[in-house]
Amino acid sequence: MSAAQRVLLCPTTMGLLLQSLFLLLLFLLCSCLHPATAFPKGCYPSEEEGLKTFRCSNAQLTEVPRDIPNDTNKLYLDFNQIPFLPRDAFRDLPLLLELDLSHNAIARVESGAFQGLAEHLHSLDLSSNRLVSVSKDTFSNLKAKVNLSNNPWLCDCGLQELIRAVELAADTSGGIVCDSSTQEEHVGKAFLQVIADTDFCNVYKKTTDIAMLVTMFGWFAMVISYLVYYVRQNQEDARRHLEYLKSLPSKQRQSEESSTISTVV
Repeated sequence: MSAAQRVLLCPTTMGLLLQSLFLLLLFLLCSCLHPATAFPKGCYPSEEEGLKTFRCSNAQLTEVPRDIPNDTNKLYLDFNQIPFLPRDAFRDLPLLLELDLSHNAIARVESGAFQGLAEHLHSLDLSSNRLVSVSKDTFSNLKAKVNLSNNPWLCDCGLQELIRAVELAADTSGGIVCDSSTQEEHVGKAFLQVIADTDFCNVYKKTTDIAMLVTMFGWFAMVISYLVYYVRQNQEDARRHLEYLKSLPSKQRQSEESSTISTVV
């Protein structure tokens, strides 16, 4: 390559480098001015029927995402592997109307998990999870219609109180089935069918009352036994002392007897 050609190529190369550097700086500047929202993989926002929707269905999530737009109206977290719902999990979503948590691995819901949703939420789907027992206080002040079907419920007083505290979604009550129960004959039956004939809370109260009576009777029997033992022991000691006095000489015996009588009186 001749010297003249090298002279012509150098300015061209320098120009390309300067142009590339300018474009890089422009990209970085735009990124700073308009930062991209980083949604979890498999999640995306959309608009359905005029409502702002955020879908994370089948996104292999193991926890509730934190970067959900706070103006979301409908949130789909179904078909994931979320194991539990912590307190204040949805507190930054004041406009949420529908929440779908079905087909997860939820086995525990902390008290206050739905705090902040009482005003607007009207649909909550917790079906097809691993719920065995949930405190009724978890849904305190919540007006949403709740789907609790297809969970391995323990049928007891706690579940009975929970069902009375929430409004079940239409046509879902038949899916609340006793996977286990305080009474074995109820396993495999629909819970609402069972409580039509059985009051779990009343049975629990009777059992508790009986247990208290048995405990009180046991303590009473122990006190009586101790008193009987104490009286018999004193009688035995008195008898031995009298026999001892009889074996003493006459004057000393009379003195001891007088002392014993005085003590008894």
